[in-house]
Amino acid sequence: MKIWNDDEVASLFADVEECKQNRKALKHAFEKHANAFGRKLNSVRNYYYQEVENLKDDKNRCKNLKIDLKKHTKNHFLPFNEKDKQVLAKVDDLVKSGSSVREACKSLSGGDVLLMTRLQNKYQNTKRSRRDNVIMFRKNKKNLTESEINSLLMGLVKLIKKTAVEDYIESKRAEKENATELLRQAFFEIGKKERQFQELKKNFELIKNENKMLNEKLSGLVFDKNTKLKEHLSKKSLKRAVET
Repeated sequence: MKIWNDDEVASLFADVEECKQNRKALKHAFEKHANAFGRKLNSVRNYYYQEVENLKDDKNRCKNLKIDLKKHTKNHFLPFNEKDKQVLAKVDDLVKSGSSVREACKSLSGGDVLLMTRLQNKYQNTKRSRRDNVIMFRKNKKNLTESEINSLLMGLVKLIKKTAVEDYIESKRAEKENATELLRQAFFEIGKKERQFQELKKNFELIKNENKMLNEKLSGLVFDKNTKLKEHLSKKSLKRAVET
């Protein structure tokens, strides 16, 4: 597991501040950091939010990293004006046509992340009795027209398909990440065993060479001993012959 050092943490928070200043989604900051430091997007996102919570109780660390924690808290949204209310009504129309709340707010915000979030939160607060992507019928309507029924069914079908596809993609992504991690660990272990093998091979060669040298030395000693013994016996035989 890669350790987060202070320089990397400071870089991540700087990327987030830059995104907020340019009114971009924080996902851009997380993606930028993940690519720059070789991390996974979800890991960067999770670490950021966890670190924000940790820094709330660690002012000295904030000071050392030069992080202004006020820039990393949830935004407080301004009250809606008449123009915003009109936009909110359009969100309602898009949702009834089968769009999700997020898709509708994103389409109407024109790329303004803060406005999109305001629209989404305000819409959900004013429609507490309704969940995302489910059409809520007006109480004063007793019967539904065929067009409304078809619209309802289309919206439900789109929601089911979208959820199924997202769940499938997420499951495959998790499987791929797990497989990649297992493969990385396997290669690491193989490399470790290979290094151990090379070290054993090196030691074996040293022992073999030492053994060879000892054998040669031993052979030399035996040869010298035999030579001296022969010389001794030869001298002894010559002495006896002279005496007789």
